[in-house]
Amino acid sequence: MKKIFGVYKESGMSSFAVVSKVRRAFNEKKVGHAGTLDLLARGVLVIAVGKDATRSLAREVAKEKEYVAVARFGFTSTTDDEEGEKSVVNVDIKPELEAIKSVVDKFIGEISQVPPIFSAIKVGGKRAYKSARAGQEVKMLARPALVKSIEILDYQYPDLKLKIITGPGVYIRSLARDIGRELGVGGYLADLERTRVGEFTAEEAVKLDKLDGFAKLNG
Repeated sequence: MKKIFGVYKESGMSSFAVVSKVRRAFNEKKVGHAGTLDLLARGVLVIAVGKDATRSLAREVAKEKEYVAVARFGFTSTTDDEEGEKSVVNVDIKPELEAIKSVVDKFIGEISQVPPIFSAIKVGGKRAYKSARAGQEVKMLARPALVKSIEILDYQYPDLKLKIITGPGVYIRSLARDIGRELGVGGYLADLERTRVGEFTAEEAVKLDKLDGFAKLNG
């Protein structure tokens, strides 16, 4: 009986919506998830069903995560991803791959990272994204983050495709933004797939159209 498992969240669906589907499939109110995925992101969302399983979620959140991400240069975004309002950054020179490699290396290891203002982090007792959407000024403080590795998979300007392995609490949106900023060309996260959380992989994650059958076998 599997009470903690990976579900594959599709782009355009909230993490909460996935939890709601799991509740209905298992007929269980006590369902939680580890490590929220943004609306536009897809990939592995670790789900726990039942009181005992949800108590173990903190351990799942702390596990290593693997992503495939596309950073898009030449623009900035108010949300640091595809959802936000874009601004063009006027640059005369497109970054060469060697320059990108040098900059990317700076973001491997223990780094200081400012989370996106459109995030669920609480600032002054209120979720940052709620304040930002209300037009209020949000001051995000830098926080430590662990980036274990970054591998360049492909580069065709303006898009840089990366494989990233992180510890807990890393914002890939911030990473894309900061790499673009360091290069002087601006940047935002154009695409994101979380391919692994700990031992839970995208290949083995339960697809939403198979969830009811999975629940019958494991409920």
